[in-house]
Amino acid sequence: MIAIQYLQPPAITSDYSSPIVKIADDWNKDDKCSNADHLIISGSTYAGTASTVTVGQTLPGGGTAIANGTYPDVFNNDKVDSSFGITSPIFLQEITTCGTDIRTMYVDPSVITTSFPSKSELALNLTPDGKGLTFMGYLSPINQLDVSNSNTPGITEPGNPVTTTPTYRAVAQINFDDAHFISHGFLTPKVTTTNAYPGNNGRAGILGSNGLYYTVGNAGNGNGSPAVTAAAGVQIVIPGQNATSSTPGTNQVGSFNITQYGYTTPDKTAKDNNFRGETIFNNTLYVTKGSGSNGINTVYQVGNAGSLPTLANAATAPITILPGFPTNLAKTGKNVNGTVQPIYYPFGIWFANATTLYVADEGDGVAADAATSTTAGLQKWSLVNGTWQLDYVLQKGLNLGQQYPVAGLPTADNPATDGLRNLTGRVNPDGTVTLYAVTSTISGSGDQGADPNEVVAITDRLSYTTAGQSASEQFRLIRTPISGQALRGISFAPTNKEKERSGEDFKPEH
Repeated sequence: MIAIQYLQPPAITSDYSSPIVKIADDWNKDDKCSNADHLIISGSTYAGTASTVTVGQTLPGGGTAIANGTYPDVFNNDKVDSSFGITSPIFLQEITTCGTDIRTMYVDPSVITTSFPSKSELALNLTPDGKGLTFMGYLSPINQLDVSNSNTPGITEPGNPVTTTPTYRAVAQINFDDAHFISHGFLTPKVTTTNAYPGNNGRAGILGSNGLYYTVGNAGNGNGSPAVTAAAGVQIVIPGQNATSSTPGTNQVGSFNITQYGYTTPDKTAKDNNFRGETIFNNTLYVTKGSGSNGINTVYQVGNAGSLPTLANAATAPITILPGFPTNLAKTGKNVNGTVQPIYYPFGIWFANATTLYVADEGDGVAADAATSTTAGLQKWSLVNGTWQLDYVLQKGLNLGQQYPVAGLPTADNPATDGLRNLTGRVNPDGTVTLYAVTSTISGSGDQGADPNEVVAITDRLSYTTAGQSASEQFRLIRTPISGQALRGISFAPTNKEKERSGEDFKPEH
């Protein structure tokens, strides 16, 4: 096998001021997966140093720091500042579907960054033409504190304890078919800002066939307000139309409330719309909710089937639970009739076809529950006579609740898999489906979102509908954890006409 020149993400003390893209000289031509599709994984490498946080300093979200900026102990500051986070640079790692490294590309941190411990960020979605990727982040330098809970410039939430400078959230689009998508050593996305998700974070952005971005996220870190409520949930962002500080600049799509399903006491509306995952299938938008103590953790359809919401009808677009999916409350597990049912934690979703839906469930985040969870992992749902039913949950090989070692990480902080977050897949010619997912974790870390996590794959037969049929199916590890890194989104790699024509890699602009 010919060795591949590959740049491992830089050490956690690296200086991000110089170009750091490395391209493989050989396109993996001798590897057994050379003709397979490639995957893109989004993630971040912690870039702080000991001086990023000083013990005793006042933190933007309140309290005084109990640990300096050294990873991983820096995230123990979450104990005194529940909004604690540090902005960090974004990388996109390309691998084969067998897990062989191709290259790691770094997004220009002067353009967009992420918040390192925010486990729900950086979902990846292919553009409709398959040539680009979209994701969300912040217009903030790296190593800034508590940005993920900051206000946005156009919306100040009463009672938000975070005093960090208001920061725009943004949708980034990277077109791999553009000859200049790498500039001066960095990926250079086109970024559109929004004032949505003040006090919290945007999780995902996807480009619709109509040319509009659809984003999902959470809003509110204080007392709330009508403006904050209107900036939560599903939003439309118009590519290239940047927000300003003088106007809210938000376009909310619908608004879900538990009273739609017979509950008499409404929740905090903004938190009922605390959405995490999203996908578009058959020109219909679907989203998930799987966190927080309000609302219903389940899978939702946004708008009418076969028609993406528009700016004209966004305000009245219905948000409804897919028939057959859970309708019990996230806080109590009780259904409208008082019956207690299992609480689900759905994150990524992927349709194999119109009657088969895979749902990644990340687990409840409680170490004692991981090994015995019956819902965490990969759920397979089938549409039967208009109602979705759960066929089975794939868990074998995930080793839920079992700690795994990570080189360079203190043993006490070794994580264990709790479930799955973002997800993608492909239907194979032989009637099977191969799915790829990023794992969620539990650990003794101050913030489990800072844990080094993994990418796994599993092959399922599309026709199976029972746990007995799928009993031999098992997850395999295709991307190992690295201390100081957090993996977030996953997608198939965009196509590139030049690469397809020449069989060579993309050429960076210098």
